[in-house]
Amino acid sequence: MIPPAFEYVRADSADQAVALLADHGDDATVLAGGQSLIPLLKMRLADPGVLVDLGRADDLRYVTASDGVVAIGAMTSHRTLETDQTVADHAPLLAHAAGLVGDRQVRSMGTIGGSVSHGDPAADYPAVLTALGGEVVLRGPDGTRTVPASDFFTGFLETAREEGELVTEVRVPTHDAFGYAKFRRRAQDWAIVGAAAARVNGGVGVALMNMGSTPIRASAVESAVGEGAGSADAASVAAEGTSPTGDSHATPEYRRHLATVMVRRALDQLG
Repeated sequence: MIPPAFEYVRADSADQAVALLADHGDDATVLAGGQSLIPLLKMRLADPGVLVDLGRADDLRYVTASDGVVAIGAMTSHRTLETDQTVADHAPLLAHAAGLVGDRQVRSMGTIGGSVSHGDPAADYPAVLTALGGEVVLRGPDGTRTVPASDFFTGFLETAREEGELVTEVRVPTHDAFGYAKFRRRAQDWAIVGAAAARVNGGVGVALMNMGSTPIRASAVESAVGEGAGSADAASVAAEGTSPTGDSHATPEYRRHLATVMVRRALDQLG
């Protein structure tokens, strides 16, 4: 299909993007890597009056590690996260997940800020941020605010980002041991169900993909691990507090089963 007509403007910096969003209000949509937005435009599921392109906002491309936190600019590509040595050394779960996003072309074009803003519960980064207890930094006309990942994802393709705000940075705590497993029909497909786990700040964080309208913190699993349960026993409670839907790929019951399998695999990798 052909996308609807829209006005195109290009921002050369984060500040210019925020100013453009303020000028155009709720009629504006941000274009980052375009790997999620362009298909929505073609299917006319998105109909912006103005498209604000961040492709030249180089101040949003960076990776730094300091004081136990890895900070990543929103326009940093999946491919950069997959190959960057700082990410590999200080946030290996994020590096591993980035390498599983789509194919090489998608990873070269897509960005962490675009994926996080899209808020798909089947995507990799939302679950990774949730498991790690990460944060999302937002900049708008009233300044900058930081939102915990647990509060940022509010519903299916819905986030806490307000009108006029731009995701500028993603932060995760440094970590080393991690586990990651997702079940999908083909290598490039979205996860039917997935699980991310990591040792962070003396504990274990676990999150689930595609088990509800948002990424879900597997609190029951974390509690079981904290009490000394093995991976099989801890994984047996993975589906507690979830509300998976049924579709052409899996019934809710099968997704609950997959949750236990994926969490056990992730915990086994964690060691």
